[in-house]
Amino acid sequence: MPEHSKEYMWVFHSPGGKDNYPVYLYEYLGSRDGKVIAQYLKGYKGVSITDGYQPYHTLSKKEESIRVAGCWAHARRKYAEIKKAVKKGAHLSSVQEVAAEAVKRIDAMYHLDNKFKESSAGERLDNRKQSVKPLVDAYFAWVKIQNEKVSGSSKLTTALSYSISQEEYLRAFLEDPEIPLDNNDAERSIRSFCVGKHSWHIIDSIKGAKSSALLYSIAESAKANELKPYEFFSYLLTELVKHPRGNVPDDVLKKLMPWSKEIPANCRKTKTR
Repeated sequence: MPEHSKEYMWVFHSPGGKDNYPVYLYEYLGSRDGKVIAQYLKGYKGVSITDGYQPYHTLSKKEESIRVAGCWAHARRKYAEIKKAVKKGAHLSSVQEVAAEAVKRIDAMYHLDNKFKESSAGERLDNRKQSVKPLVDAYFAWVKIQNEKVSGSSKLTTALSYSISQEEYLRAFLEDPEIPLDNNDAERSIRSFCVGKHSWHIIDSIKGAKSSALLYSIAESAKANELKPYEFFSYLLTELVKHPRGNVPDDVLKKLMPWSKEIPANCRKTKTR
């Protein structure tokens, strides 16, 4: 990497579901250019839960197979930052009161949706349409009124405008029970990478970045599938050396996936009651 250049590590996360398994894919793609995203997601069919980064929306308009859903955590965070500035025991300003009300409204959506987190897809969808949607409708109606009234606060204006501009995408979860309200799992996983990289030196090269991405993908996917990373890595290295480098048969690779039922018991986390 050029000295002092700003490079980006991406993480793509599939939370898993009835017919899928949780996967984390870290990828060193260099820049944040929209062309980079388009190239990486070429051929992908499904939903992408993102913040308001425009290249994702542009891509979804070009590719009918890709649908974008908004992240409610990003919308909430903009208000939470305003509310967090309140000193303990101090009275809220008018701006802070609006931010606090927004947080309260969004939290209510999460609360109602989480009640059906372990329910069937049909039950989750029905709950969203019957119980959560009225809260979402009320939120956007309220936000638009506040946006017309607010003055003198660029942070609050930004927070309100964000929700208004992202309304189409923030509403997407109401039509699909498999869409989560946010992409927090992916954010948490990239945060741990950012903390760890300060202790590494191999990240100073493109090869090092790509190697780090590969190792993190395996480790985080293993943890997501209830495996112990160290034991899983040991098992992988023991099995992979039995085959030519870069030429491991597909049936063998299938057995080595972190969700495979053939992974040894010593690699699995002990379930606690």
